Amino acid sequence: MIGIFDSGFGGLTVLKEIVKTNPDYNYIYLGDNARVPYGGRSQELIYQYTREAVEFLFKKDCKLVILACNSASSMALRRLQQEWLPKHYPKRRVLGVVRPIAEDVSSFGCKRVGIIGTKATVVTNVYEKEIEKLEKVSPYQGEYPNDSEGEGFEKHKTQVYQIATPLLVPLIEESYNNKEVIRTIVSEYLEPLKEKGIERLVLACTHYPLLINEIREVMGDDCVVKNPAEIVAEKLKDYLERHKDLDVKKGKSIKYYTTDSIEKFKEFGEKILDIENMDIEKTIL
Repeated sequence: MIGIFDSGFGGLTVLKEIVKTNPDYNYIYLGDNARVPYGGRSQELIYQYTREAVEFLFKKDCKLVILACNSASSMALRRLQQEWLPKHYPKRRVLGVVRPIAEDVSSFGCKRVGIIGTKATVVTNVYEKEIEKLEKVSPYQGEYPNDSEGEGFEKHKTQVYQIATPLLVPLIEESYNNKEVIRTIVSEYLEPLKEKGIERLVLACTHYPLLINEIREVMGDDCVVKNPAEIVAEKLKDYLERHKDLDVKKGKSIKYYTTDSIEKFKEFGEKILDIENMDIEKTIL
C-alpha cells in the first residue's frame, strides 16, 4: 500500500499522475482539509500535523508515504526521516516532492528559475538549496532519494527567484470561479518573475497545477511551466523499480480519507480526478 498525504485537495493532482504512471498498486489518499492551508503555520506545527498524518497512513498498512505537500516536504520531511522513522517505523519510507522537482530543474540547464509556493516553502529556501546542491554533483544521479553527493564539478550557477503566493491555495480550496479575478491575482504575483526573464517556473505547491493554464497564459511561451505531479510520478516509478524490498502490495484499489466534509471532498475530487464513486471516509488525526 502506498500512502499519499496533502494538507488539502492539491495532492490529488499528484495522485492522479502517480496512478496513471504506476497503475498496479493499492493507494490511500489522506487530505487534512480541516487544517488547510499549512503554508502560514509554524515549522513545529507543520511537523506535528505531518507526523500525525504519516502515522495514520502507516497504521493503514502503507509501506511508503509520499508527502504531496510542499510545505510538509520543506518543513517536516528531513526530521521525520532522520529522527522519527528510525525509532518508530525503521522499515517504512517517507518521501517528499522537493528533491525530484529540483532534480528536474537542475537537468533542464536554465540560468534563471522562478519559484512560487506557500510562505512555509519559500522561507526555507529549500528549492534553491537543493538546486545548488545538485549543481555541485556529477553526473546526474537520478534520486528519490539517493542522497549521494560525491565529488563533482561546478556546473553553471542557476539564479533562483522566489515569491510566496498565499492567496492561491484558498482560491482553489474554495472553488472560486471568477476567472478574471483569478487571472488578475496570478498576474500580480508573477509580474516580478516575468521582469526577471525567468526561463522556468516551478509550481512549488501541488494545488497550483489546477491553475496551470492561467499561469502559462500569464508567463507566455518564453517560460517553461511543467506540471510537478508528472515529475513526481515518474520519479516514484523509478524509485519503486529500485526498491523491491519495500514489498508494496499491488491491487489497483484507491481509498480516500479527509478530515473535513466528505461531500466537499467528493465534489472536488471527482472534478480533479475525472472519476465517480470515490470511496471516501472522514477521519480525525
